[in-house]
Amino acid sequence: MRSLLLAFLITFAIFGTVTADDAGFDQWRQGFEARAIAKGFDAKLVKETFAGLTPDPGVIERDGSQPEFTRTMADYLKGVLSGARISQGKIAIKENAALFTQISSFYHVPPAVLSAVWGLESAYGHIQGNFDVVRSLATLAHDGRRRAWAEGELFAVLEILTSGYARRDDLKGAWAGAMGQTQFLPTSYLEYAVDWDRDGRKDIWNSSADALASTAYYLARYGWREDEPWGVEVELPDGFDYALADDTVLSIGSWGARGAVRADHAIWSMREQGRPAWLILPAGYKGPAFLVSKNFRVIKHYNNSTAYALGVGLLSRVLDDKEAVRAPWPKSTGPLSRTQIKALQSALDQAGYDAGKPDGISGPNTRRALRAFQKAHAMVPDGFLDRSTLQQVQKQLSDLADTPVGERQ
Repeated sequence: MRSLLLAFLITFAIFGTVTADDAGFDQWRQGFEARAIAKGFDAKLVKETFAGLTPDPGVIERDGSQPEFTRTMADYLKGVLSGARISQGKIAIKENAALFTQISSFYHVPPAVLSAVWGLESAYGHIQGNFDVVRSLATLAHDGRRRAWAEGELFAVLEILTSGYARRDDLKGAWAGAMGQTQFLPTSYLEYAVDWDRDGRKDIWNSSADALASTAYYLARYGWREDEPWGVEVELPDGFDYALADDTVLSIGSWGARGAVRADHAIWSMREQGRPAWLILPAGYKGPAFLVSKNFRVIKHYNNSTAYALGVGLLSRVLDDKEAVRAPWPKSTGPLSRTQIKALQSALDQAGYDAGKPDGISGPNTRRALRAFQKAHAMVPDGFLDRSTLQQVQKQLSDLADTPVGERQ
């Protein structure tokens, strides 16, 4: 018994703690390797790719983190439109003027938009992330919450290595597997990466030309329209029906008939009036409003976040020497935590407004349900979630619960 204990202590001292999670990870890894080999990947390559791999606690922490407080849209955009990012972006466009012109002419995506994506994704190539992409994706696959997605990305990694597009040591990036100067996931790399500089490698890590052309190709493939902006800031009249936000697609002429005018007070051209657009209110009815086009959705394909797409759009305007936003951002009572959003979703569901499964994410269903609730209770139906809105909803539901059933409206 003492000899077994001594052996354990020696093992512990040399190798550290062997946890049940490590054992489970090894079991997952062995199973995945077997499936990869069965798919036809070279056994030696597969074994070398995953050799010595352990789960990364930092990845799980980031994937599972639910911070109690997040930034307001104004705070987020303040970082996006920082003086340093803007000046670096203008320098990047100037220093790469010929490259931007060539790529833009070929793919019909403006240099300012490409530079904005480049700036937000990696600070113009300077901050690409130092996570081991294979380890990150393996950690997420073993964790199970997004296993099918993560394993699909790992098969793409093996395809990249098999084809010689990159070396194992090249695969560095962000914690969730995005990599390179414009942060492509492995599947996106296989689909959209371009060898623009013609050196025989689609090198999105070290070649700005390849990274920018790959991004332009991605946006073009998703339907970027050269002849229209991503969006335009507008002013809305008193009494405007804010329930139209998010979901309703109308021609710009139809929005104009409802009182929407350009914030710069320019007149819509006849061609512009026929274009479809929808309304977004990133800070609710008290903040700036934008009519956005298909190009806005194209940016969201790149990163499915309204804040990100708005950040790219506004940064591209500033890089093009245009004003970002005219209307001031309102003082907010603060965004809701995921826990609070879950509580709001549950309350709306219980009140008969379908907000979907409570998940702590303010998606279209949640905003739609909130707008319906707001409209039914004489609130401005903008679907904007902040602490003030939560308090109003809680009060309305509390008052409703205290009202005898026969007296309810």
